[in-house]
Amino acid sequence: MNDISVLTGGRAGDGINSAGLLIAHLFNQMGYQTYMYFDYPSLIKGGHNFTITRAADKKIGAHRERCDYLLALSQDSIDLHRDLITDDTVILFDSGRVHGDGQGIAVGEILKAEQAPAVMGNSCLIGAFARAAGIPFDVVETVIRRQIPKEREKNLVIARKGYDSVSEKRSIPRAGDTCCPLLNGNELIGLGLLHGGLDAYVAYPMTPTSNLLHFLAGVAGSFPLTVIHPENEIAVMLMALGFSFAGKKTAVGTSGGGFCLMTEGFSLAGSSEVPVVVVMGQRTGPSTGLPTYTGQTDLRFVLHAGQGEFPRLVVAPGSPEQAYVWSSVALSLAWKCQVPAVILVDKTLCEGTYSFDDTAMTVPDTGDEPAPSPEAGQYRRYAITENGISPMQFPPMKDAAIKVNSYAHDEAGITTEKADMVLLMTEKRQRKAQALKYETDSLECVKTYGTSGARTALLCWGSTLLVCKEVAERHGFRVVQPIVFSPFPEEQLREAVAGIRNLIAVEENAEGQLRLLCHQHGIPVGSHIAKLDGRPFSVEELDARLREVS
Repeated sequence: MNDISVLTGGRAGDGINSAGLLIAHLFNQMGYQTYMYFDYPSLIKGGHNFTITRAADKKIGAHRERCDYLLALSQDSIDLHRDLITDDTVILFDSGRVHGDGQGIAVGEILKAEQAPAVMGNSCLIGAFARAAGIPFDVVETVIRRQIPKEREKNLVIARKGYDSVSEKRSIPRAGDTCCPLLNGNELIGLGLLHGGLDAYVAYPMTPTSNLLHFLAGVAGSFPLTVIHPENEIAVMLMALGFSFAGKKTAVGTSGGGFCLMTEGFSLAGSSEVPVVVVMGQRTGPSTGLPTYTGQTDLRFVLHAGQGEFPRLVVAPGSPEQAYVWSSVALSLAWKCQVPAVILVDKTLCEGTYSFDDTAMTVPDTGDEPAPSPEAGQYRRYAITENGISPMQFPPMKDAAIKVNSYAHDEAGITTEKADMVLLMTEKRQRKAQALKYETDSLECVKTYGTSGARTALLCWGSTLLVCKEVAERHGFRVVQPIVFSPFPEEQLREAVAGIRNLIAVEENAEGQLRLLCHQHGIPVGSHIAKLDGRPFSVEELDARLREVS
């Protein structure tokens, strides 16, 4: 298959993420499936940023340990990536900043002649890349006009000068017509929440979900949507509960450190039966850890966060399409069953950019949510029911005294310490947990891929899905991916691993959190392949690690 990787590197402030995205859009115009990985330190300026934009003529979602083209706006972009450079790598660099083998482009002189800011240097280098790769300039023009909102004409002039400054090195063939839309995981989570009926989004910016806040704020004018940025994560959760208590479908976004501050409010959601959805983007911990890098270390945390016992929904999508589908499902089920929910994602999925195929997915119908009870003067928000789910009632209500707090309460929300009522409410929550499990059992909570009848399978969750699928295909293995973790889909998982003799867990944590969860439910898992440095698996790395244990 055609498989091309382009590394674009520079300093924070050089617009490296934007440059990588423009290259992804060039490939998109050429008919390729695309994935872009963005690596950056926790710095506003300086340091070394780089993107790896990979294009192929089939669905991909992982990077490779080689680059066919390297675009360098800083010396580090060459020096730190020599392990990715081969004899066939085409190197293009800003000759005013970088020294080395390859083709230098006088980026500084071009910018000076056009009286352009330094950040436009990436347009110059992208133009040079297009010529070196045999991409017609009309494709560059189309992409720049669509993707650059300001000073398009100046960017086009600079890109053209970069284009004319080099000769064609290796032609990239056209793969077909313009491919799918390019979206990052945060955008797809946001769109999925909107599909599920999101009314309000409340968040304090925290990598890797910060861009979800920015995205939803940017589209709020086109939807009946309220977006608020409070002063801290405690305020975020309490404000979200207020929205939900008043009848607004609400979600919040955070990472591990922010969710730590939200857990008391999360427990309040469980006690007061107020539905709220938490988008929990994992990154490397513990504590602040590596704030701009990835990890899968918070699974057990979200499964048990908060004091006391109460039902919760936890889903962990692993692809762009799943991010859309399960964000919608999580919001719908949280409201149908009146429970808090967590969408557990990570930096790789949140900030990765993918070709998104909306024809390859279906959002399942989760049925109707409980209708609000209009009965005046009868506030029984916690009425005892057969399935534990009470009729919805929202303030204000005519002639009704409304009471809600964090204490044990009766059917009207009035604080009580009576043993019989505490027992009834505990049993009510347990029945609601069973109702939630009934809902998830009707969904495909565990996905399988790959060779039917294979005796070896990779067990994965979250963003490791796509690299596992690619590597498993090479070996003729199966892939088993749980998506729902609470309620745990034990029966579906047992069916998915039936006949597998060698089940290998692939996780970005040290303890094997999914592996331990499977063992807890009596499902044996053999080897555990861990990734612990904050970076996602590359295709070659997982392939090599797999050969060691299979």
